[in-house]
Amino acid sequence: MELNGYEHKVQYYETDQMGCVHHSNYIRWFEEARTAYLEQLDMGYARMEEEGISSPVLTVQAEYRSMTRYGETVKIGMRIVKYNGIRLMLEYQVTDAASGVLRCVGQSSHCFLDREGKIVSLKKERPLWDEKLRKQKEDH
Repeated sequence: MELNGYEHKVQYYETDQMGCVHHSNYIRWFEEARTAYLEQLDMGYARMEEEGISSPVLTVQAEYRSMTRYGETVKIGMRIVKYNGIRLMLEYQVTDAASGVLRCVGQSSHCFLDREGKIVSLKKERPLWDEKLRKQKEDH
């Protein structure tokens, strides 16, 4: 499953004085796409937290390719590029929904922690989640 269908309409508050999207918003859009993706896998953040798991961001980076402006709609595609049961790395592509022009690419990496902040191996603690993530990685 690749999340190509996630769309976001640019809001006025996301832009700067020139009407262009402020760079920090792309990182927020990555999170929106990631949240929707995990929910599709039935392991969204709310469910993770109910089960005592958190998944903090370890790294995030973005490379801006072209400007996005107020009123445009973007598609955020996402895929798993690395996963070992403990760490997860995701790749994002933000494109203009109307033209398909690439706006931004990026990556984020995450780990899984228990309520005490200790690292969790999903392979051991949540084998069904581990299986879902491994399958997603293999599908790409």
